[in-house]
Amino acid sequence: MHLSLLRYSVRAMDIALYQPDQPPNTGTLLRLGACMRTPVHVIEPCGFPFSRRALQRYAMDYADLVELHHHLDWDSFLNWCHSNGRRIVLLSTKADSPYYDFDFREDDILLVGSESTGVPESVHNIVSERITVPMSPDVRSLNVAVSMAMVLGEALRQTASWPNS
Repeated sequence: MHLSLLRYSVRAMDIALYQPDQPPNTGTLLRLGACMRTPVHVIEPCGFPFSRRALQRYAMDYADLVELHHHLDWDSFLNWCHSNGRRIVLLSTKADSPYYDFDFREDDILLVGSESTGVPESVHNIVSERITVPMSPDVRSLNVAVSMAMVLGEALRQTASWPNS
């Protein structure tokens, strides 16, 4: 299933949410996508109902401003990426490379895992590009929306892809 509310005329990189389980974070990431003119992919199954009505509730008035791709499972997302020649960059606490040392491309898809479990090892192993947000060793992880905002900001800076440029 592909649900697209809007098509951007200028392509920037995309962001993807692997099986999100927190509606507020999903709403925040949809809002981030709308504000940065960055398409958002939601990969099912979600830990909450995902429908047009739910989308309006989670993303509020930003729902009509984001280009949304809805994938029924990981395989359909992966097939979409391959058929469109897109590189997936996983944000992970298990990665060794800090995001600020990574060379982003305009057509990258930045992927975050579910808030409670991340991504399974099988997904981690398929994705060739893995980056991390360095943080204090005394903590487990940042919120996925915060991590994505930090990394997307750096990626847009590197590729001069800010929505107003």
